[in-house]
Amino acid sequence: MQDRAWQDWATKRIAADYRRSADTHLIPVSMPALPDIALYVKDEASHPTGSLKHRLARSLFLYALCNGWLAKGRPVIEASSGSTAVSEAYFAQMLDLPFITVVPHNTAAEKIAAITALGGQCHYVENPREIYGAARALAAETGGHYIDQFTYAERATDWRGNNNIAETIFAQMECEPHPLPRWIVCGAGTGGTSATIGRFARHHHHATGICVADPAASVFHRHWHDRNVMTHDGAPSLIEGIGRPCVEPSFIPTVVDRMIVVEDDQSIAAARVLSRRIGRLCGGSTGTNMWACAMLVSEMAARGEAGSIVTILCDSGERYRSTYYNDDWIAERALDLAPLEARMERFFETGHLD
Repeated sequence: MQDRAWQDWATKRIAADYRRSADTHLIPVSMPALPDIALYVKDEASHPTGSLKHRLARSLFLYALCNGWLAKGRPVIEASSGSTAVSEAYFAQMLDLPFITVVPHNTAAEKIAAITALGGQCHYVENPREIYGAARALAAETGGHYIDQFTYAERATDWRGNNNIAETIFAQMECEPHPLPRWIVCGAGTGGTSATIGRFARHHHHATGICVADPAASVFHRHWHDRNVMTHDGAPSLIEGIGRPCVEPSFIPTVVDRMIVVEDDQSIAAARVLSRRIGRLCGGSTGTNMWACAMLVSEMAARGEAGSIVTILCDSGERYRSTYYNDDWIAERALDLAPLEARMERFFETGHLD
């Protein structure tokens, strides 16, 4: 009964935090050359922990609590590329739980600082594929619980509604000129966001298409085209938080209507241009989304279609000042962003990604 009493206290703590929070803004992005097509970004960076993963972390903690998996004083373990760990460290601190995350060694320094500032500990691995095994081992060694975002992301969130990201997008669009989006564009790290939005759209009979913007180095777009492909070898993507070398359990390909492959340099260039356009720094995964949106907008314009597209500002570019917004880091990787940034600037001026 002691654990049940603590679990009741913990769920109330999370509920109180939720009631103190407001929803995130939906920001229109100006495209004067295309008055009949509207583009919006949902600013998930405005959550208390600075990213879209705040929603996921809250859902994962509630899911684990209501399943009886968390207990007073028992460590919480995660495998993460950074942003989920930041958000989970926040909720662990709220519940006075030790938190340890396994992260790749090249995770942005700003994310590491945010995790440790919230009382979390980082365990580093060289190979991103090693994070799962290392997290399970740490859970066994410490008597902790491996919260496992990659398995539980698609089931921890109530996709039917309950103020999830899909419900808020459709509600915020109700008074816009084209209230039913033609496309909602997101990335896939766990696959939880695309699963939630895709299921919600189908449940409510919306004709909106779900497009996943995926790094070229990721396996997800390969698996979407051929279900037999489960892994992809090679150098990992430079874009943190999305794209995986193996298909994660929470990625549901059948709710995705389209996959668009985006190169890393395209993602970074698009993030930098969009940041200048809307006056706030965007992370690399937001750039991946933006490049895919530019492709979709260009196609709609070429067909003479009117409508709207919504995408997600996943996290702030402040977390990437040492990487995507550091010219030395760009030069070390021999990335030529100037022509790609020029292409994205022309897209905003002309409505076509030529």
